[in-house]
Amino acid sequence: MRQKKPKYIQIIDAAVIVIAENGYHQAQVSKIAKQAGVADGTIYLYFKNKEDILVSLFQEKMGVFIEKIEEEIKSKKNAADKLYSLIDKHFTLLSEDHHLAIVTQLELRQSNKDLRLRINEVLKGYLNVVDKIISDGKENGEFREELDVRLARQMIFGTIDETVTTWVMNDQKYRLTDQTKKVHDLFVNGLSTKN
Repeated sequence: MRQKKPKYIQIIDAAVIVIAENGYHQAQVSKIAKQAGVADGTIYLYFKNKEDILVSLFQEKMGVFIEKIEEEIKSKKNAADKLYSLIDKHFTLLSEDHHLAIVTQLELRQSNKDLRLRINEVLKGYLNVVDKIISDGKENGEFREELDVRLARQMIFGTIDETVTTWVMNDQKYRLTDQTKKVHDLFVNGLSTKN
């Protein structure tokens, strides 16, 4: 219910900016309210506390993220193309919103264990998309039959995630999307000179 309200999205978008610019621990609820153009008390109509804002922010943004990635890969015929689209869309979406990139790559990592567990729950939807691509590739013979889906998913997500983190840490001095082909090639062709 609360997600359908415009102020909810306004507060989420404001939180992304405030957390990116100030860091999670220095991002006071009053700063988020000011950025959103709402009274401090309005925040508490939608969120229990700052931790709830961070988790909700991730749920909202990751939900949109997954929708856009699924839409992108829907038309692709084979697993390698789906994987390329997933990487490219991931890099494109974060390169278009540098505040969100900072929040997802840096601020979400500094949280306490309970918060990380809640964030990991949200991440499962994204990881399921990766699993499906790998499983499809195994089924249609593109990827090796003995491939461990869980391990492959961890490596794919870890590589994509670390590539974005490195880009953020380097003050986004280069085009993140320029890495898409290189990362995809590494996944599909590996390190070997053999075919």
